[in-house]
Amino acid sequence: MGHGSQIIRQILLDNSLNDWLAAALAFLLTFTVLPLLRRLLRGRQPRRAERDLPTPIALAAYLLERTSRVVLWILALWAAERILILPASVDRVFNVAIVLGCALQAGLWASAAARFGLQRQLARSDDPGLTGTMDILLFVLYAIIWAVTVLLALSNLGINITALVAGLGIGGIAVALAMQTILGDIFASLSIAIDRPFVLGDALRVDNFEGTVEQIGIKSTRLRSVGGEQIIISNLDLIKSRVRNLSRATEWRALFNLALCYQTRSALLEQVPQLVAAAVRGYPGTRFVHCLLRQLGESALLFEVCFFVANHPDRDEPTQALDAVNREILRRFADAGLEFAYPTRTVLTRAAADPTASAGH
Repeated sequence: MGHGSQIIRQILLDNSLNDWLAAALAFLLTFTVLPLLRRLLRGRQPRRAERDLPTPIALAAYLLERTSRVVLWILALWAAERILILPASVDRVFNVAIVLGCALQAGLWASAAARFGLQRQLARSDDPGLTGTMDILLFVLYAIIWAVTVLLALSNLGINITALVAGLGIGGIAVALAMQTILGDIFASLSIAIDRPFVLGDALRVDNFEGTVEQIGIKSTRLRSVGGEQIIISNLDLIKSRVRNLSRATEWRALFNLALCYQTRSALLEQVPQLVAAAVRGYPGTRFVHCLLRQLGESALLFEVCFFVANHPDRDEPTQALDAVNREILRRFADAGLEFAYPTRTVLTRAAADPTASAGH
């Protein structure tokens, strides 16, 4: 018994065998209990959709899933190191590892919390157009989170970050001048994410290009044109352009002319607005504005027709409305005896203008 106690009290590297056994036990318990606790909490998580869970519970479960195993190793080593008396150099290595591990895990948790908040907002809004916006915001948040994490880690390691921050500021100015085009696109993407002039799936008309938004990236936005090809526009050029968001139109205006013969009787001309109005109102979702004699043309009486049709996300309303209204106008005009004019021009020759001149010859 005395011999066993002597062995336990034997000094090894300034620590007794008893201390080494306690440190090993602390390491094993820490490295075993924390993973088991994580699995237990994940196993007891309610089997419901994540959006239905209370926010604190859902966030805790989300962060547990993103706890690094490297951090568990570091925590286990830290628990063991607290029991032992180690040389200053070894203790310094442990301290550096612990600070870096904690900083790594803090950055991972902050990034995961940012993604969790944005994903939860996206799930609640049920707006798929927010996906591109979320990617841009995550990029900016990740850059801020990891920059702050690195600076805090260096500060906890005893490094004076004042000069580093000043140097980064001067270097940042130089980099900004050298990469002003790229940075302009990045800030333009942030402006698009915050202001949301368009989202994924919107139909846009930018200068001479027209297409549907497929992706809103950090540097560029991609459109799928009506012809099938992909159009790539830098975000900086996009926010400088006059963008027409066709998907957000509540209604479309149809404006066209009808050319009638000059020989049309006045009684029939009086019926033209009523006939056109009846043809327009026959199509559902239309709003008739006017049909008026706009111009006495060279070879025809020009009536201007204007009406609006409600926008529908699943149908090409302007085209279908024009087709249906034009067909109905043709039918009603034919029933009323109204005839359309053809582009004609009468040319008077000299003989036709002065018949006596030809007779004298």
